[in-house]
Amino acid sequence: MSKIFVDACLRKETPYTPVWMMRQAGRYLPEYMEVRAKAGNFLNLCHNPEMACEVTIQPLDIVGVDAAILFSDILVIPNEMGMDLEFIKGEGPVFHKPVKTEEDVDALLSGEEAADKLTYVYDTIKLLKQKLPEDKALIGFTGAPWTLATYMIEGQGTKTYNICKKMMYSNPELLHKILRKVTEVVKYYMIKQIEAGADVVQIFDSWAAAIEPGRYDEFSWKYMVEIAEYVKEKYPEIPVIMFPKGVSAFINMGGVYGNFDVFGVDWGTPMAMAKEKLGEKYVLQGNMEPCRLYSKEETTKCVEAIQKTMQGEGHIFNLGHGILPDVPVENAIHFVKECQRVSKK
Repeated sequence: MSKIFVDACLRKETPYTPVWMMRQAGRYLPEYMEVRAKAGNFLNLCHNPEMACEVTIQPLDIVGVDAAILFSDILVIPNEMGMDLEFIKGEGPVFHKPVKTEEDVDALLSGEEAADKLTYVYDTIKLLKQKLPEDKALIGFTGAPWTLATYMIEGQGTKTYNICKKMMYSNPELLHKILRKVTEVVKYYMIKQIEAGADVVQIFDSWAAAIEPGRYDEFSWKYMVEIAEYVKEKYPEIPVIMFPKGVSAFINMGGVYGNFDVFGVDWGTPMAMAKEKLGEKYVLQGNMEPCRLYSKEETTKCVEAIQKTMQGEGHIFNLGHGILPDVPVENAIHFVKECQRVSKK
């Protein structure tokens, strides 16, 4: 049975434009919070395939999206490379010993050895393949090397990125060494997710906007392209989605290239500009401002405007970043129904 989401990624004819939402398995769903409470903490939930499977499927049943995205976290990668990860209430993820020196980088596990340790992720995917409806696609994912490196170097989330950007300008060789090591792990991680059953994979570069546009290719995009190329060489039929957030200037400069299928457009990038620059080469995904979900009226206006721009051709509906925790569930359902209504062929 064909999957509408996979077909859309490959620019095949679909009965309507498919829709899913970043962070769709999450805190806005009371059902998710119940499972999270049972798990005890966020990392326990990531490490428990049965529970991770349950929360991955919830938005399909409750909200009606066309694809499931694996429930996990981007930081399981550096954690399994040997960094000590803790999620602290009110602070978020923290690495207690950030990467500061070449010796720190050398001490981390690399390549397949690190990727092999993420068995709970692959077990979750295998379980999902047994439980997901045949017509629903499963999206696997990873953080981009740059986004992962920012956490590894800063030790936690940051608004200024001053520690990793200091390294970028004063010791770029060390930063590239970190990025190279992470890239090798991610390559294996993506392949192992596909071999476990992922239908599509997405690379999130959440902190792309921290890099000046003229340096973005050097410190992030080229590594993402390398990962995508590695996946497409081994599994050409598997769609690859790239989502770098906040790179409107980089798109406008003509910086986007690479062997992948779908480009995720963030809410700060006009859809018309993305279509003009990228629409012939890549299917576009996005890009409603997530805060519009607080208003059904504003949601409808935005969905209609995106549909008018894209005309359902080479497009997948999504938000321009993740759904926020206090969005009413009925508003998320409204978004999905409106996307399907305006794009029905």
